[in-house]
Amino acid sequence: MSVAKIKPTAAFHAVLGTDDAEVKRLASALAVELTPADGGDFSSDIIDGHAANAADAETRIRQTRDALLTFPFFGGEKLVWLKNANFLGDSVMGGAGGVLEALESLLETLSAGLPAGIRFLLSATEIDKRRTFYKTISKLGAVTVCDKLDTSKAGWEEAAIELARQLAQASGVRLDPAALELVALRTGGDRRTLTSELEKLALYVWGANRAVSAADVQLLVPLTAEAIIFELGNALASRETNHALALLQQLLQQKESPIGILLVAIIPTFRNLLAVKELMEKHRLSRPAQAFYFGKTLEKLPAEATDHLPRKKDGNINAFALGIAAQHAHRFQLQELLAAQKYTLETNIALVTTQQEPESLLQQLVIRLTAK
Repeated sequence: MSVAKIKPTAAFHAVLGTDDAEVKRLASALAVELTPADGGDFSSDIIDGHAANAADAETRIRQTRDALLTFPFFGGEKLVWLKNANFLGDSVMGGAGGVLEALESLLETLSAGLPAGIRFLLSATEIDKRRTFYKTISKLGAVTVCDKLDTSKAGWEEAAIELARQLAQASGVRLDPAALELVALRTGGDRRTLTSELEKLALYVWGANRAVSAADVQLLVPLTAEAIIFELGNALASRETNHALALLQQLLQQKESPIGILLVAIIPTFRNLLAVKELMEKHRLSRPAQAFYFGKTLEKLPAEATDHLPRKKDGNINAFALGIAAQHAHRFQLQELLAAQKYTLETNIALVTTQQEPESLLQQLVIRLTAK
């Protein structure tokens, strides 16, 4: 989750993002804080932002603008909350001409400055960040963005573990380091699922006066689709053929795309293994005891040695994924990893250009990659 620093005195606040549970939680808490304590029934004006169609969305926007320009009864202050807006995203309704015109009118009102005593709160889980509306409100008010982790992007594992650490600390749940890592990865870093699983784990060890262990997590926390993809990568790196085939079958039964499995789980695993294998042999690097430790090792290398390594969206090296690869690189010879690049390319081409059965192609690839 990325968060813009909130100004306590700001008249305009927005809570936005794909993590709907967190958006609703933060917006509700902020609404309590912004609602005047002594305003009575006239202290807030809440507009339901869940529109059924474009015409309905236009009406909700006009109601919001009118509320912002209406002074509170008997003076004092007032909160206007456009709640759970669903017409700010990249959708047919969000792109309708009338909706865009209404939003432009709302922007003009906000840009001119709200009347004294008026506070405005906007909450929405669908927001197109490419549009003028988002770019403008980011400059006008205090904006908090709560986005779900994108497990297709490099570096999601580190973000998931950090989120799990924050939630565990906030709820007072003690976890061993291995348990923390495992619960984050098994839940795919989903905030709602993490919160629920941490509560379950806390109840399980309640009264035992001990931290949650990795064995507890393995026993109680089911694998999400994202976690199965991660586990598949680990099974491939560990050369556990039967386990890898079972995980592959599970993903296919869940209707995951065969080409997606190849691109998200298999290719990155062997790309990382090849990258760290070359580094470890050339620079005589030791196998890390924990994946996180490998980042410190990489920092000691000259820049030219790490320029080609996979990176996250922020430009930093994806150290955690490379650390996992470094823990398993000893299982492969360099020539095997070079051959793996050829095998994955051939399978990629076959999946998109031939009529061969995708399940069979992936099964054959897994066997070739993990055979000892």
